[in-house]
Amino acid sequence: MSTVPAETGARIDALLAPWKGARRDSLIPILQDVQEACGFLPKEAIVKIGRHLDLPASKIYGVATFYNQFRFQPPGRYQVMVCRGTACHVKGSAAVLEAICHDLKIRPGQTTRDGLFSIEVVACIGACGLAPVISINGEFFAGVTPDGVAAILDGFRRKEVASA
Repeated sequence: MSTVPAETGARIDALLAPWKGARRDSLIPILQDVQEACGFLPKEAIVKIGRHLDLPASKIYGVATFYNQFRFQPPGRYQVMVCRGTACHVKGSAAVLEAICHDLKIRPGQTTRDGLFSIEVVACIGACGLAPVISINGEFFAGVTPDGVAAILDGFRRKEVASA
């Protein structure tokens, strides 16, 4: 089991404090609180939540993996959201997703080794008229093609180098 910094463990304890006496029906809101505070669900959080609710960690993990809103790795500095809604699907978002995965050498739900990028697949971004659409940290890119993916990602890489 990986160790998280002491401040993260203390933060998890502080997040659980208001949930004193909570039961199983509070699990999802607790998971949401922890993820909001930490950016993801560290293994230590799963264990502490299990102890707090008197549930096995395997049950906590089972619930958290059922919902795609929960992450188990820290998100990258640049969070790439790929829309897979109907309009985006019809316009080729599967190929766009594959191009992103190929370029970054990760799959959805993962973060690059350098911590720069993570990929998340979403059901709909709500910009159907611009399909296929991706969003990187809230910046939208419309009409994305597999051939255009590298240029978009390289723009963020250049930003990173310029700010270093």
